[in-house]
Amino acid sequence: MIYRSKGYRDRGFSRPAPVKEGEEYEADITDISRRGDGVAKIEGFIIFVSGAKRGDHVKFKITRVARRFATAEIAT
Repeated sequence: MIYRSKGYRDRGFSRPAPVKEGEEYEADITDISRRGDGVAKIEGFIIFVSGAKRGDHVKFKITRVARRFATAEIAT
């Protein structure tokens, strides 16, 4: 029987998110999610920014950090 690992995350290893809830960051919106939110990345970590459009360069505030992604709102 051959055992194949699905990746380091399946073994319980993962690196911490490069963003923190409540902090503000700045990035380019590179895509749009299925729900219509703008998609930005910081160090490869996905951030869904509500109200942002593809091509925008926005400053946003993180509202929630999950294991694989974060959500944010455009900062005023």
